[in-house]
Parts: sequence; C-alpha cells; structure tokens
Amino acid sequence: MKKFINAVDQVENEMIQGMVKAFPQYVKKLDCGNVVVRTQKKEGKVALISGGGSGHEPAHGGYVGRGMLDAAVAGAVFTSPTPDQVYEGIKAIATDAGVLMVIKNYTGDVMNFEMAGEMAEAEGIKVAQVVVNDDVAVQDSTWTVGRRGVAGTVFVHKIAGALAETGAGLEDVQAMAQRVINNVRTMGAAISPCTIPAAGKPGFEIADDEMEVGIGIHGEPGTYKEKMMSADAITDIILDKILGDLDYTGSEVAVMVNSSGATPQMELFIINNHVADVLATKGIKVYKTFVGEYMTSIEMEGMSISLLKLDDDMKKLLDAQADTPAFKQL
Repeated sequence: MKKFINAVDQVENEMIQGMVKAFPQYVKKLDCGNVVVRTQKKEGKVALISGGGSGHEPAHGGYVGRGMLDAAVAGAVFTSPTPDQVYEGIKAIATDAGVLMVIKNYTGDVMNFEMAGEMAEAEGIKVAQVVVNDDVAVQDSTWTVGRRGVAGTVFVHKIAGALAETGAGLEDVQAMAQRVINNVRTMGAAISPCTIPAAGKPGFEIADDEMEVGIGIHGEPGTYKEKMMSADAITDIILDKILGDLDYTGSEVAVMVNSSGATPQMELFIINNHVADVLATKGIKVYKTFVGEYMTSIEMEGMSISLLKLDDDMKKLLDAQADTPAFKQL
C-alpha cells in the first residue's frame, strides 16, 4: 500500500485538522472527535447535519457552510460515526427551529444517527431526519436493508440547505429533503478498487479487461463484473437502469456525473457528453449539470451518474446561493 499518510490510526484526525486549517473561514472542529461545524453558527433557522465514514471527501465536511450543512460527522474510513459524535454535532448547531439529520441508508449510519437524535430530543432539541436511498443498483446489500445512499445525497444537502436558509420550518425542510430523495436516482461503475488504509489491500480484485457494474461508495465490488466497454456503452447500461426505475418523461433534470476519486475530468466529460445526448433523444431536458468529485471512495477509479427530477421549487433552491469549501454557487 502506497499512500501519502503518516500513521494509519491518524488518517481521519489529521485529515480533519488539515481541512480546518485550509478553510477556517468555513469550518471549525469540535473537541469531541472528527466533527466539523460552521465557523459562524446559524441562528434562528433549521440546522442540517450529515456524515458517515471518512473516505468520501469532499463529502461531508466539504459541504459545511452557507446554503448547505451546518455540521458534518466523520467516522473512521468507511465506518459509521458513533452516536456520541453525532450527538455533539447536533448540540453544537441546534437552534430553536430544530435540526434535520440527513442520513445515508447504511445500517450503522441509520442506527447511530437515530440514537443521537433520541439523545438530543431528551435534551429538548427538536430533531427530524431523512434517509437517502438513491442507488438503483441493489435493493439490499451487506451494508444496508434497502437501497444504498450515494451521490444523490449531495442534492439533498443543497436543496434542503437552501430552504433552511430561507427560515422555513423543520417540517417543511424535512419534506423538501424527502421530495429530493423521492426524485433522485444514482448508479455507478468502477474499473479499479480503492484501498482502505487500515486494511492495506484493495477492497476487491478485478482483471485488466473487466469492470465492476453497480458499485457502492465503501470500496465494495459491484453487483456483477462485465468485460471492459466503451464510455458510451456503460453509460447506456446505467441510464437504462435509472430511467427504468423512475418516470422522467417530459421532465427537467439535474445531472451529476461524479468521480469515485481517481477518474479524471476528461473521462467524466466524455460520459456526460453521452448522458446529455441520450436524455435529449428521450425528451428529457437538462436544467443543470454537475461534473466532478462530489461523493468519492478514496482513490477508486470509478464514476456514478445521478438524475434528479426537478420541479419549480427544487429548481429555485438548486440555484440558490451556497458557499462551502467544496460547493460554491454565488
């Protein structure tokens, strides 16, 4: 294993410290673990908290700032944060308007965030939650019951975060977050695995002429192996699955072409070129496109495509200002 790290047991801590030193105008670290919150606390409005295992950067700490999250909790690489960490994050950002937890659908994340929410409610903090499950590749896995939460989570952060900035109530922010979840679908593929520092070896093996279709974001293999194919061909497989799962007919959509960590923008743009063409032939209008690293798997060479079916309210919130280390819309 070759990585630019110091000690395996310090990866997450040193990463968070480095992030805070790079972006002190946006985030500060709590003393209770790898939890970052806004440098300037939001007052009188619903606050948002999200998180999960490290290794998905810029998610989730990179989305802490105006118009998105108020706190992000980072567990060990690909490991759920503890309830105590989440609880401290909730306490640090809580306002009279309440806190919305945005949870990706993994068993440990759901359990630990829910426990933290109960602890916070016992302290008189209003807490609500949504669970993101946008991955169409699998219905159940070793990580979760039901579909996994993957890159579509970023759309939830953006749109719910924008609504919270307007002063909307907790129930309304939760309902909007759920509306995004109901209308976003994602699927991915990879051509090389990632290596968890503590494991010291790749998460799966793959031949030079193979690819993994239906990958998750925790270094796990896909749902099946396929012979390596062109960018257009694998894009067609992914879009067929997404479009077959939700009726996008006549819709406007937001597109996210996401790198798993090692896929360069050159290849992402090639993929997006075909995504746009396919959607145009089907009468689906692309309202806005996002291409880059949004929800990674350390250094996995892979990608995912997300489609969010938009309505007028979501379009307005998607366009609203956001200013965070990893997402800026000014």
